[in-house]
Amino acid sequence: MDLVVSIGGVPVRLRTCDQSYAQILQQRYAAFLQPSAPPEAFQLDIHLAPPLDGAADQDLQVSRDSGHWRARRGDFQLDWDPATRRGSTRHSANPYSIDSALRVLHTFLLARQGGFLLHAASAVRDGRAFLFSGLSGAGKTTIANLAPPDVTLLTDEISYVRPQAGAYWAFGTPFAGELARAGANVAAPVAALYLLAQGPQTRVEPVTPAQAARALLRNILFFAADAELVRLVFQSACEFLRQVPVFQLEFAPTPAVWEVIR
Repeated sequence: MDLVVSIGGVPVRLRTCDQSYAQILQQRYAAFLQPSAPPEAFQLDIHLAPPLDGAADQDLQVSRDSGHWRARRGDFQLDWDPATRRGSTRHSANPYSIDSALRVLHTFLLARQGGFLLHAASAVRDGRAFLFSGLSGAGKTTIANLAPPDVTLLTDEISYVRPQAGAYWAFGTPFAGELARAGANVAAPVAALYLLAQGPQTRVEPVTPAQAARALLRNILFFAADAELVRLVFQSACEFLRQVPVFQLEFAPTPAVWEVIR
């Protein structure tokens, strides 16, 4: 059975022979499914296997061999051939491993499209997207929970950012954090990036270009030790910072924080 999952406007055909697992994927990616795959769609063949004993704690390892990318972690294996735009995954019948494999795959794809995945919550208000970046505990889920009704949440964990129509846009993703729910499948141009810090009061402060660059690069998700792709991601980060203002947002966990986001 084929399912076409389109995240960030990038369609990936997921192919599985297991009907029950296909139903799991349909539920998890319901808002991101499209009825058919365009000719340019990428493809992942899913092979299900029992979980390996003691493998859960293995760290992610990414390598490249003869043009093929291979990603290995305790719960999944991903093999990807960029020349044919096809690959395969091997993991147990759970939705979390394919989620992780898709994140890794999209980092490869975005690197050549001028975009990146960012460890950040993101949301749309009045047709503009706002990114809220920080490491675990910085307040990404908190600020998402505090959003007023006129805010559309794109994600509370992993933001999808790429250029489109001469600007950087943020796209909704199914990659959920503590909220445990997918973001809305919508997109908007990025108005600002806020670097989060929880504190006793709410205030917005400017940051220097060097501070903005360090924070952005620290929070971009990229796993491959490949000189060419690293260079492309670095260039994308620099171009993003030329177009998008960056601020430090210290905030107390009250709904009033959204009064300063603009």
